[in-house]
Amino acid sequence: MKDDQLFLIHIKECIERVIKYTEEGKDVFFADIKTQDAVMRNLQILAESTQRLSDSLKGRYPEVDWRNISGFRNVAVHEYLSIDLKMIWDIVEQDLPVLEEQIEAILIEQDLS
Repeated sequence: MKDDQLFLIHIKECIERVIKYTEEGKDVFFADIKTQDAVMRNLQILAESTQRLSDSLKGRYPEVDWRNISGFRNVAVHEYLSIDLKMIWDIVEQDLPVLEEQIEAILIEQDLS
């Protein structure tokens, strides 16, 4: 369980970084390769961290789309040349806020917030 706690905190930190890196909006994200790289790297780390969570923890929170999050890591690592920036932006805008709430709720339940 201790490892799960560390990975959950790490996931939360990655989410916070992505939010900070993209706070200037879509146009800046699409225009700035450094921002793109920073966002991609943190999404990759986030996905890798979810893969390291125990099956027990993931089983207690089926509302979190662990499988798709984990799948993103495989795309980011193995198909990085074909990554669609619009897809990344959609993840940032649509999926990340939901995941942030879910992870925060898990941390609160685990008394780690």
